[in-house]
Amino acid sequence: MEMTKKISEITISSPGRINFIGEHVDYNDGLVLPAAIDKCITMTFKINGTKNIFKVKSKGFDSYLVADLNNLKPGTEGWHNYILGVINELQVITGKIEGFDCEMETNVPVGSGVSSSAALECGLAFGLNELFDLGLNKWQLAKIGQQAEHNFVGTKCGIMDQFASLFGKKDHAMLLDCQSLEFEYIPTLIDPYVILLLNTNVAHNLATSGYNTRREETASGLTLISKRFKVEKSFRNISLTMIDECKKELGDICYRRCSYVLEENKRVLNAKEALKQNNFVRFGELLYESHQGLSKKYEVSCDELDFLVDFSKSKKDVLGARMMGGGFGGCTLNLIHKDSVDNFVEKVAKAYKENFGIVLSSFICVPSQGTSIIKKNINES
Repeated sequence: MEMTKKISEITISSPGRINFIGEHVDYNDGLVLPAAIDKCITMTFKINGTKNIFKVKSKGFDSYLVADLNNLKPGTEGWHNYILGVINELQVITGKIEGFDCEMETNVPVGSGVSSSAALECGLAFGLNELFDLGLNKWQLAKIGQQAEHNFVGTKCGIMDQFASLFGKKDHAMLLDCQSLEFEYIPTLIDPYVILLLNTNVAHNLATSGYNTRREETASGLTLISKRFKVEKSFRNISLTMIDECKKELGDICYRRCSYVLEENKRVLNAKEALKQNNFVRFGELLYESHQGLSKKYEVSCDELDFLVDFSKSKKDVLGARMMGGGFGGCTLNLIHKDSVDNFVEKVAKAYKENFGIVLSSFICVPSQGTSIIKKNINES
């Protein structure tokens, strides 16, 4: 008689991500340059023997979610909806999930723009895919995370965050084409420089509404331009010249939003080449240019983010900096010489506290492996 093997318990690690450059373009068929990082959520899953009850507990927050697989709908507790959304998508696609318990702990800084939400979504989807042998590939898992945010959280995000969390590779970024979903790994051996994130520790209330508004503005502009020039509706089919010719009809806001998208795509390609050539000075310049576009053309920055980037510009050991993530708070990403980190952090934290009365937090990120299995226990029966 042949023995069947079944996973009884599995522990996985699911990382947050940084995005070197290519912000607010993933939902516009753009190019992005993200990397998984060495800050992750660790999740342990086990089958609990019930048909339809699952429990997810978060260590360190004294908070948990208990729910019924037969009654999945958005709840009032924010982080619950990421979990409920993922499980709902998995169940719709496979119908194979049964009762399970999950315990998780994290060192991914929440609200800092390193996508703790995607780490949670991807870790959950990846773990359940393994636990119940669902047979889904990484792209399917990434899209499940994205749909969970669309349908249960209400954020119309692109695919970049989930992609980066799942496909990350140690010491590499990934150039992702968000239209074709083709990608290539780009080495990030940037020594003697490191990636330092400065967390504003503010989250202005425009974070969700502003994000969705920008998406509507670029979509509106793209519709107008593509109709005018009779091209398929994609930012990849239009040029800055076309945008300039439609400036009057677009109006100032849509004009700036659309021109930013094309300019940022060009910066991503230039940044890829700069990294490949170890031209860190040029790479840093592109980071500053990206922030300028995000602040003035796309208008998703805030006083705190602008202050930190301006402060970085005054320090010769910082080659480049920009806001990262959705904006209106969160982090700046800084390319800084490793020997200057401590002195720089001390000075910028002091200046930030004097100007805003807020304590700045900082941490170094290293491009790391994507979502993966740490430990797996097998039962034979």
